[in-house]
Amino acid sequence: MGSSAIVSIENLFKSYHRGDQVIPVLQDITFDIAEGEFLALMGPSGSGKSTLLNLIAGIDQPDSGSITIGGVDVTALSETELAKWRAINVGFIFQFYNLIPVLTAFENVELPLLLTPLAKAQRREHVEMALRVVGLADRMDHYPGQLSGGQEQRVAIARAIVTDPTILVADEPTGDLDRKSAEEIMDLMDRLNEESMKTIIMVTHDPRAAKKAHVIRHLDKGILNNAHSQDTL
Repeated sequence: MGSSAIVSIENLFKSYHRGDQVIPVLQDITFDIAEGEFLALMGPSGSGKSTLLNLIAGIDQPDSGSITIGGVDVTALSETELAKWRAINVGFIFQFYNLIPVLTAFENVELPLLLTPLAKAQRREHVEMALRVVGLADRMDHYPGQLSGGQEQRVAIARAIVTDPTILVADEPTGDLDRKSAEEIMDLMDRLNEESMKTIIMVTHDPRAAKKAHVIRHLDKGILNNAHSQDTL
């Protein structure tokens, strides 16, 4: 495996059980993701994209194989160890934002920091910086219901980056947005990748969103096809 890889996946298998049936979802997945890469995972519905993303993010565990992120084999961690590792190392960006409606933008972004030893003043500093990065410093006291869809997704991105995670994982981040808002969110993710050197792994059906990625990988029926660099597309 390459020394510049931040994520190394080897011989990954995942299946689900439905009654007596065993349904294979991912079959013998092996690839690296370089530090600072912006990777798009594409493929038809049911191809295993979100399953692979959840395995990388430590939300789910494989049947066999290993996932090493930043030198840590996350497939070997206990549930408690995995939860602690995930809180520090993974920033999540979801299609439907997953904001808590009774909390302000500031309070939503602060949530991941409550799992860290940071003092209140340090948490405030981190949250304000994250909201500045996404262009919402003037909306920190607004509730999700007072924000547009694009602004809600910006709050969700601020929440994802506030811990300065090792990787950002995004599951259809533009899927619930109009075209203009989707373009603004992808421009923001592009800046996070280019300026902050964030490693981003994104599942998307949207070819326009995928154009922002450096590399596109296609999954089909649980099998990963060769990577395509944007330079060759």
